Amino acid sequence: MKTVSILAPETAVIEAIADPRYMFNAVNLFLQSAGKPALFNVQVVGVKKEVKLENSLFSVHTDKQITDVKKTDLIFIPALSGDMQRAVALNQELVPWIVQQHKNGAEIASLCVGAFLLASTGLLNGKKCSTHWGFANEFRTMYPDVELVEGSIITEEQGIYSSGGANSYWNLLLYLVEKYTDRDTAILASKFFAIDIDRDNQSAFMIFKGQKEHDDEEIKTAQEFIEINYPGKITVDGLANMVAIGRRSFERRFKKATNNTVVEYMQRVKVEAAKRSFESSRKNINEVMFDVGYTDTKAFREVFKKITGLTPIEYRNKYNKQ
Repeated sequence: MKTVSILAPETAVIEAIADPRYMFNAVNLFLQSAGKPALFNVQVVGVKKEVKLENSLFSVHTDKQITDVKKTDLIFIPALSGDMQRAVALNQELVPWIVQQHKNGAEIASLCVGAFLLASTGLLNGKKCSTHWGFANEFRTMYPDVELVEGSIITEEQGIYSSGGANSYWNLLLYLVEKYTDRDTAILASKFFAIDIDRDNQSAFMIFKGQKEHDDEEIKTAQEFIEINYPGKITVDGLANMVAIGRRSFERRFKKATNNTVVEYMQRVKVEAAKRSFESSRKNINEVMFDVGYTDTKAFREVFKKITGLTPIEYRNKYNKQ
């Protein structure tokens, strides 16, 4: 019997507590229906017996307090809500317990922005991690020693798992079900919960918002110029000259401030504009390509797929119902 401990932190998203509980209890039922023994002892664990969430709209009654749990096999850290720095600060009492359980052999899985609390333990330092694409810049700022894998649905390293944004954590739940049981059980769970079992990328759902939470005013000026003038021909030399910085220094400062090279930033701005056009207009692929400043169909297709995980045609078919 594997013990699954689902944490109930302050400011947690209640669905991210309820969903793993539902999933692993359902898997127990699937196993029992097949004449096999239940595999998981599922428990909700917290600092207190009762945790009030969403301005006391919901209350979570924990099965056990962390002081009563000496050994567990798998810990889920659910998504948090509100200001991430505040949310992490409110839950520091959980950190020593998480660290100790990991030392004792427990695996740990963070769901969506639960990665912020997981990263605060130090267990992710020097390791890869996923989180919601909308919080990527904030995560990098708070945890520069963690390698954020942008766009990934599931990241696994040395018994520590993390998932991408929002409902993509269902894919991590399925992944762990398969690891602890078998492929057939995971497929059954995917059908029961109507989840695409092998989806491994959240790129198609990402919205690029250039990182401007920095103090380098010359780089902000260059970013704003790119975002306004992206359909035209923009060169790195031209941008560097515009803000009166040498090219090498400009490229170094741009990467440090935005987490993108200048070329990557221009590509992402163009692709974001193309995505909006595919979603809202009847323009064909070539028209959109020319609108955002590409003249080479192959290059546009390759860059678009690299950033979104989909070809331009696949993206248009997915999001445009006109």
